[in-house]
Amino acid sequence: MIVKAPVKRMLLPNLCVDGRRWSTAGAAEAINSSRITERGLSRKGESGMLVLAHRGWWSDPQDKNTRAAFARAFAAGYGIETDVRDQGGRLVISHDPPTGEDLMTFDALLALRAAAEPIGTLAINIKADGLQEPIMEALGRFRVANYFLFDMAVPDALGYLKHDACVFTRHSEYEPAPAFYDHAAGVWLDCFERDWISAATIERHLAAGKQVALVSPELHGRDPAPAWRAWRDVAAAARAGALSLCTDFPDRADKYFHG
Repeated sequence: MIVKAPVKRMLLPNLCVDGRRWSTAGAAEAINSSRITERGLSRKGESGMLVLAHRGWWSDPQDKNTRAAFARAFAAGYGIETDVRDQGGRLVISHDPPTGEDLMTFDALLALRAAAEPIGTLAINIKADGLQEPIMEALGRFRVANYFLFDMAVPDALGYLKHDACVFTRHSEYEPAPAFYDHAAGVWLDCFERDWISAATIERHLAAGKQVALVSPELHGRDPAPAWRAWRDVAAAARAGALSLCTDFPDRADKYFHG
């Protein structure tokens, strides 16, 4: 879908569109000149909290990072979070070191996503170093505009920034000072041991012009309800496209944050 009309409310400093990081003025030019070939926002997050299905939308943990889980998430209009590694000279979807030859390739995931309507955010967890060239080549070939890369080692992240990629830094109770903050388009905000992320913490990053991706506590074995309650008001007030939630319960999150 070609976006021809201005989409002023989704523009943020360092917004990632058309596969590149732009200033607000540059992003407006990119959108208005019809260079965006996919929707910037999914219908599950046109305002407030974007929903990212963690390794797809699955009910059986064995289905994580599978074609079926991704297809289900895309069909529901959710964005996804997934893991990318290399295996034998190709990019594959795998959280752990890959074994066997039946893993889904990164190209196959991008093709599946390209056929979806609408197209949600793609959060790519980089699980191996030195993949800048093939990752960026694949994103460009499939004209992926609405994505971010995260969780790589700091030296590896600097390599992606040199490619003008959309990169998120990390902030957690173990990483109180996010690396390369001034250069990051956003912040992956994690809560490993406790629900420490307050609305004020989120608002500080948003005020700094960052996009924010929240890690829902169930990813670490905790009940997400208290954190969701703490985040609900700031999510309702957030600029469109600025705030997302990575969750194992995308349908529940969608209902909770969007009614």
